[in-house]
Amino acid sequence: MSFPVLYLRKGAERRLRAGHLWVYSNEVDIRRSPLADFEAGAQAELRAANDKPMGTVFVNPHALICGRLISRNSGQGMTPQRLTDRLETALALRQRLFDKPFYRWVFGDSDGLSGLVIDRFDDVVVVQISTAGMELMKESVVRAVQRLAHPRAIILKNDGKMRKVEGLDTYVEQAHGREIDLLPVEENGVRFEVPMEGGQKTGWFYDHRMNRQRLQAYAPGKRVLDVFSYVGGWGIQAACAGATQVTCVDSSAGAIESVHHNARINGLDNIETIEGDAFDALKALAEEKEKFDIVVLDPPALIPRRRDQKAGEEAYARLNQLGLRLLDRDGLLVSASCSMHLSQEKLTDIIRSSGRKIDRFVQLLEQGHQAPDHPVIPGIPETDYIKSCFVRSLTGFL
Repeated sequence: MSFPVLYLRKGAERRLRAGHLWVYSNEVDIRRSPLADFEAGAQAELRAANDKPMGTVFVNPHALICGRLISRNSGQGMTPQRLTDRLETALALRQRLFDKPFYRWVFGDSDGLSGLVIDRFDDVVVVQISTAGMELMKESVVRAVQRLAHPRAIILKNDGKMRKVEGLDTYVEQAHGREIDLLPVEENGVRFEVPMEGGQKTGWFYDHRMNRQRLQAYAPGKRVLDVFSYVGGWGIQAACAGATQVTCVDSSAGAIESVHHNARINGLDNIETIEGDAFDALKALAEEKEKFDIVVLDPPALIPRRRDQKAGEEAYARLNQLGLRLLDRDGLLVSASCSMHLSQEKLTDIIRSSGRKIDRFVQLLEQGHQAPDHPVIPGIPETDYIKSCFVRSLTGFL
């Protein structure tokens, strides 16, 4: 295949050679290859400043990440067949990992499909496209999913924030089959139903699967507080594992309604809910002198951009202090983060500092990571974003 050429500035190829897959607009030699000459979503051959071929990229001249590597072979572009082959390779991993078809099928760059996320919910598949290049492959994506999984429904949930950055419209579309009101989910032996209308992202977060499974080992006989509960992923699983009482906190009335629905379908009658801001709810519980054996903190990304680092770290610190205050003498704090800009080490240090400020002796028992259907590419730190700390908190111990 023949492609137009996108030239890099001198030295800009180093990060790509080290394993990264993105090209930033300030790394392009716009004298030799003006970005304005490329259409959004076009494919191009990428070359270093010395004219050495680097591979093939999707180009978007309007985005900060203006190039996304498709292949390190400059003669290979993204064709419907190559797309299908990569979807099949990704599917083979998930089928090896999980005995039931509930998983993240495609995790963007980690599966060689930058800008594409696919979640599978048994025979319902939800697709999210976030880049101009992948948007042009939309019909090929749908055909490949049909061929490989034969789902009864395929939903294009293309309403994410990244689409605006790429200059794309947002929409939700039923690409195949009849409309779905509730997504069926099964995780760690527990059933959920998640509403498509108003649901977050694809409707479910498989990334904390293994951490929620670990929580089950600590839950029997305990009183649990699940903060930022969404539809009850942590709390419902804790209750099914034997927690005596679970309180779920979320600001969304729809999410709270889903918590009660998911409690019912699992035959649970020990779930309470609090609708409201998490920080306000935690303060109110502390004022009421409530205590819990386990507190789970799984907030949305409190550091969405690098410039939010300081404010976000302060928010994590406030949150962890509030969570620790609500624990009984020998309690467990599960502190989670999906902020790419917050390292595991920094989260651990925030917990250490929070414990010292309120005079708690804390023991780090376990550190969790994202589930293997969210593989990390070592050369792309952005693919490594989930972390969790299981921390035992003791009062009056030392």
